[in-house]
Amino acid sequence: MKPNFSLRLRIFNLNCWGIPYLSKHRADRMRRLGDFLNQESFDLALLEEVWSEQDFQYLRQKLSPTYPAAHHFRSGIIGSGLCVFSKHPIQELTQHVYTLNGYPYMIHHGDWFSGKAVGLLVLHLSGMVLNAYVTHLHAEYNRRKDIYLAHRVAQAWELAQFIHHTSKKADVVLLCGDLNMHPEDLGCCLLKEWTGLRDAYLETRDFKGSEEGNTMVPKNCYVNQQELKPFPFGVRIDYMLYKAVSGFYISCKSLETTTGNDPYSGTPLSDHEALMATLFVRHSPPQQSPNSTHRPAERSPLMSVLKEAWTELGLGMAQARWWAAFASYVIGLGLLLLALLCVLAAGGGAREAAILLWTPSVGLVLWAGAFYLFHVQEVNGLYRAHAELQHVLGRASEAQDLGPEPQPALLLGQQEGDRTKEQ
Repeated sequence: MKPNFSLRLRIFNLNCWGIPYLSKHRADRMRRLGDFLNQESFDLALLEEVWSEQDFQYLRQKLSPTYPAAHHFRSGIIGSGLCVFSKHPIQELTQHVYTLNGYPYMIHHGDWFSGKAVGLLVLHLSGMVLNAYVTHLHAEYNRRKDIYLAHRVAQAWELAQFIHHTSKKADVVLLCGDLNMHPEDLGCCLLKEWTGLRDAYLETRDFKGSEEGNTMVPKNCYVNQQELKPFPFGVRIDYMLYKAVSGFYISCKSLETTTGNDPYSGTPLSDHEALMATLFVRHSPPQQSPNSTHRPAERSPLMSVLKEAWTELGLGMAQARWWAAFASYVIGLGLLLLALLCVLAAGGGAREAAILLWTPSVGLVLWAGAFYLFHVQEVNGLYRAHAELQHVLGRASEAQDLGPEPQPALLLGQQEGDRTKEQ
């Protein structure tokens, strides 16, 4: 790598709100999005909520002269909604579907049917390896009583682990997407603390856009104003996060958001605001490489958030076990009722009533059985993340017992430590 190596990357991210038959002016917004992306000619455009295959194919054809590489990440029943358009050739592609993603019986929310996931594309740019991730986590429908908090924390942990295990050969890591979390939320803190990713909004030298970098704002005519009532300036739930490993340095020269409208036509491209960043990557001499040693004082925020996440997942497991136990009792009562109906039907005294009640009784048992199986699966999914955090906390305790300056890789599992071992 040449010592004077420098690379500029222009990145675009948007939750497109492309729900067929439900999202307003979807076709027109997709058309204007294609026009905007062609005119701006970003290096990468990472999109969420492109639920329609027809919309993706339209964008792919429209953008092909400017972005010859494209991919639509498919999962779940209606798809993940994730897609990418790249000016540069994509070397590798893969995705990971989150283990937990809401409840199938909460049909009006619909997250379970979408198969929320994280998509990864690997680019080779002037000898530098870039791992770019795009994701969309479970929505928060009620901040005061968030029944999906444990699922979103589990997703944040899975995302952090996926990034860690797939980016060991990367020089630069970029994550874009709708995390459905405020910056101070547990899952967001867990993700950033564990991976070491930095927030473009907090790091940029030049920011232009909505107040506090918010990506859902009251000025946007598509936003549910009632939901934003507690937040007069809006909320920031869409992010660009990045980091470079040893030997490289990355900085965000500028970050811009839309402010409730399309930069050109005046009407919004989505109910979310777009993020547009200019990143600079350069070769970092050894003496300028970030120090990978974390002092005990610097580890305390990570330890705190790990313990909080472990506790939250434990509470989620207890709740899921309660629902599974409730369903098992309903199954038992349903089977008892079916046995009673069989006896009544065989005796002939209440044959007609027994036959009449047979179908709803069978339906009750089948519904309770499906309910039980789902919540058992939920318990196992939460247990998996809970056990991984338990292991990390145990290793951290062991590392602290080794002395005042334990190896950071033992606690954090950071990529710098892994790369050092490989070299």
